[in-house]
Amino acid sequence: MNKFGLVLLGLLGVADLATPLTTDGDHPPMSIAIGSAVIGLLSLVLVGLAWRGKRWALAPLITLRIASALLAVPAFFASDVPAAAVAAAGVGVGMTIVGVVAVLLPRRELAGAR
Repeated sequence: MNKFGLVLLGLLGVADLATPLTTDGDHPPMSIAIGSAVIGLLSLVLVGLAWRGKRWALAPLITLRIASALLAVPAFFASDVPAAAVAAAGVGVGMTIVGVVAVLLPRRELAGAR
């Protein structure tokens, strides 16, 4: 498990927590923003557990982060979504992909660190 990926997924969880505070009620709808905040809170709990070595927390964490990224996908197809929201959705989806891949990669030790 790579802790860089956990940091990325944790940052995404924090961003999800802030979603209800940044929405105008339409982009994203408040129901989606509240769902994102719940996913963000659960993600942060799972990141903390995974950081402490609980490997079982990785599967639900990855599932939640992918669900969060999927909640952002409609922003790419709706016509009335502001460009800033589309850009934020793109950054979020990209960070999710990088974070999930990084978490799944084995940790590498520096040469000669032993």
